Amino acid sequence: MATAAAILRRSGTADATRRVASGGSASAAVLDEFQLRPLPHEDVFFYCKKIDNSRLVREFDPAGRGTCWRAIGVACLALGLLTGVAAPNVAGTVAGYRIQSLRAEQQRLADERRTLELQEAEMLSPQRLEKLAEDQNLVKPTSSQVVHLENRDGAVAMVKSK
Repeated sequence: MATAAAILRRSGTADATRRVASGGSASAAVLDEFQLRPLPHEDVFFYCKKIDNSRLVREFDPAGRGTCWRAIGVACLALGLLTGVAAPNVAGTVAGYRIQSLRAEQQRLADERRTLELQEAEMLSPQRLEKLAEDQNLVKPTSSQVVHLENRDGAVAMVKSK
């Protein structure tokens, strides 16, 4: 469905084409084709009038002070209630973040512990200890150098009593 603007636009273009074809001025046809439509309220003008209020004095309102303090009290009460309602939710959220960070730290420490246990096992392996002994020119003790302690009563060394 065509709008009125589309119909007028088509007829205006057709008229300009007819004028150019019949020997009319080409510049008039070009101007009509690209002419903008007028803006709404284009003929309205606004003027700025200076008003001097320096001589005016505001009257004191005795009820205004009480109204102001009442509004401040209501705002503080509303803020206190809102804080009381929102505080547990905020505390729960913060506790959740703290728990998550502690879980991440626990995982990191468990990984570090596994790494350290692996390093300890590598350091105490018999093959490594034998290699270190060979590097430092240590020899295995002979059977006469080995002393076996027999622990029958639970004491390893005997203490002399006076």
